[in-house]
Amino acid sequence: MRILHFADLHIGVENYGRVDPRTGLSTRLGDFLRAYDDIVDYAIGARVDLVLFCGDAYKSRDPSQTHQREFARRVARLSAAGIPVFLLVGNHDSPNVNAHATALEIFPTLDVAHAHIGGRLDTYQVQTNAGPLQIVALPWIRRGDFMASGDVRGMDHEQINKAIESRIETAIALHAESLDADIPAVFAGHVTVTQARLASEQSMMLGHDHKLTGSSVALPQFDYVALGHIHRHQVLARTASGLPFMVYAGSPQRVDFGEEKDDKGFCVIELDAAARQGERLRSFEFVKIDARRFVTVSARVTADDPDPTASVVKAIERAEIAEAIVRVRVAMPSEAEARLRGADIRKALSGAHYVASVTHEITDARRARIGDADARSLTPQQALRLYFDVHGITPERAETLMRSAEDLIAEQN
Repeated sequence: MRILHFADLHIGVENYGRVDPRTGLSTRLGDFLRAYDDIVDYAIGARVDLVLFCGDAYKSRDPSQTHQREFARRVARLSAAGIPVFLLVGNHDSPNVNAHATALEIFPTLDVAHAHIGGRLDTYQVQTNAGPLQIVALPWIRRGDFMASGDVRGMDHEQINKAIESRIETAIALHAESLDADIPAVFAGHVTVTQARLASEQSMMLGHDHKLTGSSVALPQFDYVALGHIHRHQVLARTASGLPFMVYAGSPQRVDFGEEKDDKGFCVIELDAAARQGERLRSFEFVKIDARRFVTVSARVTADDPDPTASVVKAIERAEIAEAIVRVRVAMPSEAEARLRGADIRKALSGAHYVASVTHEITDARRARIGDADARSLTPQQALRLYFDVHGITPERAETLMRSAEDLIAEQN
């Protein structure tokens, strides 16, 4: 039984993009859809038995019709190929209002063949092309869904989170104990596991993430633990200890500079359905995707440098910026700034897909300036990103603040 595991597609992330004249859509939308196509092409070409998606199909909880159409087109391709798809609901797929449908519920409504939705914490049995598979699914848990108001009376924020986490862990254990030991089983969760190394998604919910211990999900009843929510691919546990692989597939496309060095792709596992529980995993592979590159160019200009511009241009030429999303950071004394030729730097950056920022760190004055940017032409989002870059805000924190700012801007439009 071959299973393809991926997560955190985030269709709708369009930062650092421009309008594609052929389609009228953002080039960044094209990036994410190409990564999705790579996954679907592999699944069909390799004849996998199940595609397991661990949450966050979209950037927005209320995706546009275009984004929904493009996501559904790829699900339809898998369905037409006879490949079952299990779609777990992530935090970006969950509506703010409890009574509203999630962004993924359209598939069972339309009775799309082979499409299964993990919208609640439960055990699902999916018939794959290699036989039945049990999936204990943990979608993104909202407080209002999991705890009655009486349960939280008198509790503060931290106590509520701890209570929810405890109930989730108990529920997972009960579902695991109820599994049929003769049928392969996996756990699929959109959640933060405490051992994970965090990427830009680490605080999307501004502290509302529920954090589970690895021991609460890597249970011996599971043959594999498939995780989503954190964008950095990582394997947290291996079968050498008698426990299943516990794996974040990571996002298939880079979102920001916090993911500049991360490999992107998806996971393929093979289970032997005829083997005993705990001995079914036969192979695991992380398949890389050629994701859009993010490149940071750092240049340092000294006080005695006769041509600061040439020094910066040389740093750019060494960086292999072709079709990459690029930011340039120039450290220089204040007297060298006036001799920096912006036009020459822009020319050197012409091969980049997108120039995120060019910033000047004035070393002797211990301050930074936005370089070569007309503030009047910047959108609020671009101005905010430049502010973060200039003031050394970490990529993880900057992305959290940016998403909150975008939500506020959207409310005003």
